[in-house]
Amino acid sequence: MSSAQAPLRDDGPPAADADGHTAPLIAFEGVSKTYVGRAGAVPVPALSGIDLAVPTGSVLGVIGRSGAGKSTLIRLVNGLERPSAGRVLVGGAEVSALGEGELRAVRARVGMIFQHFNLLSSRTAAGNVALPLEIAGRPRAAIRDRVAELLALVGLEAQAGRYPAELSGGQKQRVGIARALATAPDVLLSDEATSALDPETTRSILALLRRINRDLGLTIVLITHEMSVIRAVADRVAVLEHGRIVEQGDVFEVFTRPRAEITRTLLAAEMGLSLPPTLAGRLTAAPLAGAAAVLRIAFRGPHASDPIIARLARETGIEANILSGTVDEIGGQPFGSLAVSLPPGPDVTARAVAFLEAHGLVADLVGYLPRSEEDRRVA
Repeated sequence: MSSAQAPLRDDGPPAADADGHTAPLIAFEGVSKTYVGRAGAVPVPALSGIDLAVPTGSVLGVIGRSGAGKSTLIRLVNGLERPSAGRVLVGGAEVSALGEGELRAVRARVGMIFQHFNLLSSRTAAGNVALPLEIAGRPRAAIRDRVAELLALVGLEAQAGRYPAELSGGQKQRVGIARALATAPDVLLSDEATSALDPETTRSILALLRRINRDLGLTIVLITHEMSVIRAVADRVAVLEHGRIVEQGDVFEVFTRPRAEITRTLLAAEMGLSLPPTLAGRLTAAPLAGAAAVLRIAFRGPHASDPIIARLARETGIEANILSGTVDEIGGQPFGSLAVSLPPGPDVTARAVAFLEAHGLVADLVGYLPRSEEDRRVA
């Protein structure tokens, strides 16, 4: 059997290269996907030039707007889609190079949970969890024991005999998670699994996924359009826009130092980086006469609680007006953000930015606030 057709690893530590680096459990290498319709139709590119590695035991969040290519990316992992170019490897196996029998073996090691649960209405919770084990031909006693174990894991022992119509949305998703874990997969794929749930239930499901990752060592790839989901459960994040990865890395680094404009936009509300609507509507890109420059300041790690605005005024004489802000944690590390306006003048803005950056902060100019009618009357 060629290396491209090697089966998923059953036991032992992940393979390492000559330098001792652990090989990723999932790898995308130059992957593109184009959908070709009927003759004469214009091909539709869904993904282009995707290079992405998912370390064993990690939680990767993939985020982007609708149509960014998130669902296509996740379906390439279990072979529901095949790349038009490049390679997708899972546990060393090149998924698109496998025959149907080998692909079934890979899929048995890749569990999946869905936005709308995909439970069989004619089966009880226990019956839904048992289904993949029945398909795999497991003995009846083994199925019974495994189903009981999994329902206990997701906190649904008392609901084993209930049908989906008798369960809440959160309970249905817990059944979906138990079913996805039935065959003891190495990878769990989550396709917008919390989008149909209320905020409190979403938090409980994300906590369950994080516990499964921690206790079982399961590698999780989840797609979402909500930065709050990434923040709650992921170690790493990849940001998709128009089928390309525009940013990826450690969640704390990406959240506190976003480089791509789409990342900043998605983060704005989650990280307290957005201005109140009454101010945002007045913001301009051009420095009009008398307009106040608006800075977005990110406080990382030990600087998150520094009284930097007071120090700015005391040491430079520049008095900044706080427009919005928050102090919080990401992955257990403190992070703060402020939006402030400065007195007019490019020299004032340059001095303020230089002072802030000299103290280890990130300061971005986001626009200008023209003086309001009331300000002009007072002046």
